[in-house]
Amino acid sequence: MSAKHLFNPEVDFCRDCGALLPPLRNTGTVHCKVCKTEIDAVDYQESEIFYTIKFNKVSMPKKKTDESAGPVIERTCPKCKNDKMSFATLQLRSADEGQTVFFTCTQCGFKEKENS
Repeated sequence: MSAKHLFNPEVDFCRDCGALLPPLRNTGTVHCKVCKTEIDAVDYQESEIFYTIKFNKVSMPKKKTDESAGPVIERTCPKCKNDKMSFATLQLRSADEGQTVFFTCTQCGFKEKENS
């Protein structure tokens, strides 16, 4: 059996209700399973199918004015002496060692890291 008989990427929809139609068989007609409309196989002989693919546009959020990329704690920035910094943690080293903490100043955006 050829691959053409195994998979048909072209699908047809009922013109009355819009439901997906079953594949065309040798019976000469197709019956819509939803609204029971009967469509003659002659309608399929000269059909052309056109596809339009529309991708979702994802808009990225605008960058915040302050650099808070996580919870904010009281920690003095070594660059501007601001007393608030946000932090994030990651396990960058092996599992039996501590995590790495990344700090970001909420005022000037200075970044530093600390291995705990």
